[in-house]
Amino acid sequence: MKNEIPTHILNHLLNNEDFCRRVVPYLKKEYFENEHKIVFDLITEFVRDHNKLPTSKVLELEIQKVSAPDETLTRSYDLIQEIATKSDVDTEYLIRESEKWCRDKAIYGAIMNSIQIIDGKNKDVSEGAIPEILQDALGVSFDANIGHDYIDNSDSRYEFYIKKEARIPFDLDLFNKMTKGGLPNKTLNIALAGTGVGKSLFMCHCAANVLQSTKNVLYITMEMAEERIAERIDANLMDLPIQQLSELPKNVFDEKIKKIAKGSIGKLIVKEYPTGAAHVGHFRALLNELKLKKNFVPNMIFVDYLNICASSRVKGASANSYTIIKSIAEELRGLAVEFNVPIMSATQTTRSGFSNTDVGLEDTSESFGLPATADLMFALISTEELDELNQIMVKQLKNRYNDPTKYKRFVVGIDRARMKLYDVEDSAQDNIMQDMSIPDKPINSFGNNENKDFSDFKI
Repeated sequence: MKNEIPTHILNHLLNNEDFCRRVVPYLKKEYFENEHKIVFDLITEFVRDHNKLPTSKVLELEIQKVSAPDETLTRSYDLIQEIATKSDVDTEYLIRESEKWCRDKAIYGAIMNSIQIIDGKNKDVSEGAIPEILQDALGVSFDANIGHDYIDNSDSRYEFYIKKEARIPFDLDLFNKMTKGGLPNKTLNIALAGTGVGKSLFMCHCAANVLQSTKNVLYITMEMAEERIAERIDANLMDLPIQQLSELPKNVFDEKIKKIAKGSIGKLIVKEYPTGAAHVGHFRALLNELKLKKNFVPNMIFVDYLNICASSRVKGASANSYTIIKSIAEELRGLAVEFNVPIMSATQTTRSGFSNTDVGLEDTSESFGLPATADLMFALISTEELDELNQIMVKQLKNRYNDPTKYKRFVVGIDRARMKLYDVEDSAQDNIMQDMSIPDKPINSFGNNENKDFSDFKI
């Protein structure tokens, strides 16, 4: 069937207006060869000029105007005769097969183009463009959705309202309440914190929790080595202080790993990239390779952390940091949509965020481009008093899942030795609200430059 696809495509282009309307925007002349290319060109030119399908008789007349070797013209004429009669191949099936065929052709073309660039035969394009060229080819798809009709699609809209959306739940009660049960797919979620406050600890804890719910996790690190991330997750799952891991006899360590493996646990892949050297194009290639080589498909992706990613679209020499960070956030969210997973990442606070009495979105590093893209954003806040109580404060900054004024600020327990977070007693929430006598900054505040003295405040 695959070798016959070009002929079936041309047949349906000539005889099926619905098929033509749906696939012509995605077909390219270079996907076809010889007589198929000539006939494809004739059909699409006629459709473009006359806004209707040609007949086989029209094509027979138009073929006489084509400049090509006699042998090619003869084969083209024979092809027109072959496709003149409507085929019985199912339209929806052919659309799916045509999409695969187009993607294969695009990938082949991208590879050949990349080889020419590497060999110096195409001097108009630099080697740095190769990842994007391959990325575009891998992304070839037919988008059949033409939009939501408010009246006609009301039933499907109601089904959407009552359908329970698949989410990745937390093992922390107030995080689940804040998000209405966890993180939905196709979302970007960001923790804001300063150095040493607990960004990586938070993400490692969440990764361990997702694993224990039998789901697969991809953890991308650009700050710490793969082994350091795995070490933190070991401490969490083994319920041991991280310092004790190096003191475990090998047989004891192996037994603990076996015990973990026997439980209801998913699969974890930790991938390290050099700081600032990897972007979404690299992550997409990794995901495709993991699926191909290991049959591994993640249910959630962690990126540690956003500020030290690269952008696939914007280069540092040609743009300011705001543009780059916003671009990275948009690309990560696009990746979440493409692979139908939630992505959790983190960002650093601005320098002023270390001394402010409270935290708003204006304290986000690189301004408001990042929170404008995120679906959920919250700050992790530490003070000397909280440290003494083994607690850390969480403050909502943006929330697309729930009312952002609910559970706006709360505390969770933190065990830094075991790399764990845990629920605390309800009384602790009352205490934290009483202790914080200062008024909150507005949840969606930007540009407030008021800095107050609060020397032990860390974020």
